Amino acid sequence: MSNSVKQLPCELCASRKHSLLSDLSESHICSISESKNLISHRKGQILFYEGTKPLGIFCINSGVVKVYKTASNGKDQIIHLAKAGDFLGYSALLGEENYTTSAMIVEDAKICFIPKESFLETLFGNTQFFKRMTKQLSHELNIMEDKLTDATQKSIRERLAYTLLLLASSYGVEGNEAQKIDLVLSREEIAGIVGTATESVIRLLSEFKKDNLIEFEGKKIIIKDRRGLARLSDFYA
Repeated sequence: MSNSVKQLPCELCASRKHSLLSDLSESHICSISESKNLISHRKGQILFYEGTKPLGIFCINSGVVKVYKTASNGKDQIIHLAKAGDFLGYSALLGEENYTTSAMIVEDAKICFIPKESFLETLFGNTQFFKRMTKQLSHELNIMEDKLTDATQKSIRERLAYTLLLLASSYGVEGNEAQKIDLVLSREEIAGIVGTATESVIRLLSEFKKDNLIEFEGKKIIIKDRRGLARLSDFYA
């Protein structure tokens, strides 16, 4: 169940510096702060459903949200995992369309809902903010194009190795040589990110463990050989 929590002014929000709101003027940030509503969500709750109409945008204060599409066979394809500072739902709002994806909480989250009127007033009243939003939309489009290319050209093994590197980059906690992915995802959710069957992910993770690329700590995955995974994923950066 979602709960309204004590409202935190945008000016005092620690995750604001990671968000598209970071450079807003004081008057604009105050306007958004006065209209938004901070709500606490539990793991497993749905933030919005594909096909419904957006009434505003969501800004993540803390926690993790998976954005996904459900295929005709009932399987979820995870588009991306959103974290603190990320905006959700703005492309549908700006396009005046229904949501093309759904969003579910995968790690308990506090999320601000910013009503449509307040968001659009700020967007069109601040040239710099408008440019940042346009750049972000373009960036997301490029990522989608890359994913489509990977889906047709990379093997499942390569895509899984690359996914683990991305997860480690976003949610990794450094150890000595190893890096723990500090996020609990089910094998089904990992399969949803990679775009394959759960059985394939289970088999490949077992092979990666046998090859000493990864190890497990409960439900969490520890990257033992980042270079090995990078070679395997055909990823050079």
